[in-house]
Amino acid sequence: MSILTKLNSEMVKSEITDSIKKISIESNCDTIILGLSGGIDSSVVAYLLKEALPSEKIHTYHLSSSTTPKEDTEHARLIAKKFNLNYEEIAIDDILNKYLNDISQEAIDLDNNKNLKITIGNLKARIRMTILYYFANLKNGLVAGTGNRSELLIGYMTKFGDGACDFELIGDIYKSQLKDLAKSWNIPNEVIDKAPQAGLWNNQTDEEEIGMTYDILDQVLYLIEDKKLKNDEILNKIDISLSEINMIRNRIKNNRHKTQIPPSPFADRK
Repeated sequence: MSILTKLNSEMVKSEITDSIKKISIESNCDTIILGLSGGIDSSVVAYLLKEALPSEKIHTYHLSSSTTPKEDTEHARLIAKKFNLNYEEIAIDDILNKYLNDISQEAIDLDNNKNLKITIGNLKARIRMTILYYFANLKNGLVAGTGNRSELLIGYMTKFGDGACDFELIGDIYKSQLKDLAKSWNIPNEVIDKAPQAGLWNNQTDEEEIGMTYDILDQVLYLIEDKKLKNDEILNKIDISLSEINMIRNRIKNNRHKTQIPPSPFADRK
């Protein structure tokens, strides 16, 4: 059983939709742009946008590549149809290959296979970001983020890729809490129950890459960040090893730069 606080779905929806309306009015934007991956995070954001704004103000884009799971594309279409959203599919492989073909082979060969795989995956995320912001500029819009609290805390995103947005609607909600909310908000079960995956390379899954399930990760993050517990106190609360706790602490520390304003030498003097 999770130790996380159970959220009131109606209260959370009311607070987030009020925030969306306020952002839309204060920015004087005409549209909200959303990258609709077919996963639970972007599906929930699509739902919340639909609850707050007229459908014609929401434009969604499924930016697929050769490593995008087929079910993700099917689920993106399902969500767009279910919520009556403007929806467009754009394949990014030609853009990606143009980048890679124009980079010298010498530069690529300096990387080992693991680094190259991650680097290309990050490039895909940044290509998607530039496309979303192209449409945001074109349509006088803002880009809605899809990062949840679990991912943001450990930096599980591409800097200036899927981490780039104008506002984060679910940034204060842990992944496991989001699953419960999604059920209350009538997100299809096939979207909620599938293994989270970014589709940046073949057979990639979030939990395998992170090194533990979201259920365990969220509980550790909650105890570290919300409860400010020390390691020995965490060990008494949940079944986890000291090395796993320290791994999470290091990820929080090492990836904090991904969600902060870039530092300047004299920032502390202000």
